[in-house]
This record gives sequence, C-alpha cells and structure tokens, in this order.
Amino acid sequence: MITSREDGYELSTDPSRLDIDLVHHWLSTDAYWALGRSREAVEQSVRGSLNFAVHDAAGSQVAYARVVTDSATFAWLCDVYVAPAHRGRGLGTWLAGAVRDHLAPYRLKRVMLSTLDAHAVYAKVGFAPFPDPDKLMILNSAG
Repeated sequence: MITSREDGYELSTDPSRLDIDLVHHWLSTDAYWALGRSREAVEQSVRGSLNFAVHDAAGSQVAYARVVTDSATFAWLCDVYVAPAHRGRGLGTWLAGAVRDHLAPYRLKRVMLSTLDAHAVYAKVGFAPFPDPDKLMILNSAG
C-alpha cells in the first residue's frame, strides 16, 4: 500500500522501504516507551508486525508505526514515532488514520494502543479511552 499527500509525504507498507537503523535510533534514544531497546529487538518486532513508514518528498523516512495483529479479532498499534523536524504537520494523525483504514476490512473486534501524551492525535481518527480499564491487566517482564 502506498498513499501520498499533496505536500509530498508518502506512506508505505512496503517493508523494503523501512530504514530499520533509523527506526532503532528513534525508538532506543527518543521514544519514552522504548528507550534502550536493542537493535535485535527492533528487527524481531519489525519481522513480526505490519509496518507503516512515512517518507518525505526526498524519500527520507520521517515517521513509523507498527501493528501487531492476528488479522481476525485484535490489533495493537505501537511504536508510533514522527521525527521531531516533521512534527506538527499532521503526520501522526495521518499515520494513525492509515492504520485504521488498512485494518478496517478485517473487521477486528478491537484495535488498542497505549499513549502517555498523544490522546488528541488518536481521538481524531476514532480512538477513545478504554471503557472499563479495570478489566485490563498486564504481565510485566524484563526486556
């Protein structure tokens, strides 16, 4: 899937267009949820996920997101990152909307995500707070 905007940004799910070194750098050094994540962990997560990349008009990757899904009942949107120099241009909203639209044909019961500070971005494309957070549980482990 490739989608373009009038301002020259292009969104792609083509894995050959991913700059994994750059994604690793972003996540391991600047993303609060993934600080210190190893290159090997990033590679493995990319292999096991549906990946979305945004490139600028020059072809440089400027944003990333991945989805973990069974393509039948559930998906988890994670590792959404927009390079600082490209923030404030609606790329995060565009990326989240593209993920939503890409997953729509699967008619999943639930698409979830976790965010500390971007609730408004995700609300623009239909995400809402979990209706009963007391039902959620987590199993934390090292790593």
